[in-house]
Amino acid sequence: MSHRKTELDALAVALLLTCCLFWGFQQVLVKATLPDIAPVFQAALRFVLATVLLWLWCVWRGIGLFQRDGSLRAGLLAGALFAAEFACMYVGLQYISASRLTVFLYTAPFWVAVLVPLWVPSERLRALQWLGLACAFVAVVFALWDGPSGAAAGRSRWQGDALALTAGMFWGLTTVTIRTSSLMRVSAEKLLFYQVGLSAAVLPLLSLQLGEAWDWHFSPFALASIVVQGLAGAFISFLAWMWMLSRYPATRLSVFVFLTPVCALLFGALWLGEPVTPGLLWALALVALGIVLVNRKP
Repeated sequence: MSHRKTELDALAVALLLTCCLFWGFQQVLVKATLPDIAPVFQAALRFVLATVLLWLWCVWRGIGLFQRDGSLRAGLLAGALFAAEFACMYVGLQYISASRLTVFLYTAPFWVAVLVPLWVPSERLRALQWLGLACAFVAVVFALWDGPSGAAAGRSRWQGDALALTAGMFWGLTTVTIRTSSLMRVSAEKLLFYQVGLSAAVLPLLSLQLGEAWDWHFSPFALASIVVQGLAGAFISFLAWMWMLSRYPATRLSVFVFLTPVCALLFGALWLGEPVTPGLLWALALVALGIVLVNRKP
């Protein structure tokens, strides 16, 4: 059995940097694939592939997924919230840039900071952490006011912003569900299986409900994108993240996660030519400061 560590070692730092770099690239990759594959259908394909890969991994490693352990109800709730997060994220990328969406998505840690203390009193917020939440609120205001002008552009932007903020809320609620339930006692593989498995079951139905076209004639780029999203994104990187959560302090890990929106900003500008505006940079800086303050130990 592995022992928890109090500090991040070289392995943890290397894994964190790799994951954050990929997660930032992934948002841009999803947006670049939208002309070829409809958003929710794209997410559904990703999680079907990830579910199959995770199941094969568990069979190979002899990890049980279906034993009764009292986690079913919480697992289904976490899976439903996870699926809702990615549905909002993929649809939102139709309306706003990948970098802008990522800024709003990474308001999720603040939902956790506010809600978890309601169940875990030892994690009650201090004055400095409330200041961090205030920084996050100001960051959202900066980003909301920064964007293209014009009525059509404004409607599109507000739709995308609302979906991105909702995705961040669902991500935060997923984490709250995990940290305040019996899911804390299950293996990383089973926890991930609840999330990707339910997404693989629900997202195809949502895609059909939205009337998306299921075009199976994928271009080489679209096919490679789905493989990368499913293999590296929904399977390897998520499993690595949950493994790290079981071995290293969550607060130390969460500060590194802010590198993801920075990477999304860079990849979006370099690949898709997305604008890097002063308001977006201010929002990134304030979200970073807020996450550091919320996770700062006394």
